[in-house]
Amino acid sequence: MAMSDQKCFHICTPLHESLPLSKVAGTTVYIKLDNVQPTGSYKIRGIGHFCQKVWDDANERALKLSENDGWVYVSPFNHPWVWEGHASVVKELWEALQNKPGAIILSVGGGGLLCGVVEGLKKVGWCDVPIIAMETKGAESLNAAVKAGKLVTLPDITSVAKTLGAKTVCEMALQNALEHNVLSEVISDQEAVQAVERFLDDERFLVEPACGASLAAIYSGVIQRLQKERWLAQDLQSIVVIVCGGSSITMAQLNEYKTQLGES
Repeated sequence: MAMSDQKCFHICTPLHESLPLSKVAGTTVYIKLDNVQPTGSYKIRGIGHFCQKVWDDANERALKLSENDGWVYVSPFNHPWVWEGHASVVKELWEALQNKPGAIILSVGGGGLLCGVVEGLKKVGWCDVPIIAMETKGAESLNAAVKAGKLVTLPDITSVAKTLGAKTVCEMALQNALEHNVLSEVISDQEAVQAVERFLDDERFLVEPACGASLAAIYSGVIQRLQKERWLAQDLQSIVVIVCGGSSITMAQLNEYKTQLGES
């Protein structure tokens, strides 16, 4: 059954032009607010479609439980149905924007959102739109794989962005990164947490460090550097940042991160 023929668990989230981010980036920046999904995260798109922690430990436990009769293992990022569900975010962008964006910025953990966005770009004919794939140091399994040209398993997840904590990205994420126009970038935990704090001041949304990774592409000057290095066009017209979620963050946790990183 096609996605349009059934009731979805996710909602069509707002696409908001951010004046503060646009000022920093020097071009129009739209933020796709998937942090306001009913679950507080974009992940309901993929998991919800499939159904019609450090992460690896939880995954191992889930695989063990799936051995029970009647139990089914559902990967949060490594399944075509999950990718198809995440592709809906691009369809919403295509319906909301008059022109295709100059770039899409997203965070990468296991790679499910990346795979979904690539699939979505293909569906709407935006295959030439570059993707800025953001990770934090200590959780950069995609970046390590891109550099090696093969899947790489990190020894451990040391980043505070625990929801980016997949030691190995899915194979399709690497394939998409090598075949599509994907720019893999890594920022520090400090930059991710600072982006969380600045976004709270600018847009009044509290998001988690995993989401801060994508916001840091603008706040930390990654976009401007990529333009200077000619990886991105000088005139981008517009940028879309997928604000992927804030279901695992409180002010107390933000302050704890700042203390842990020597920010306060």
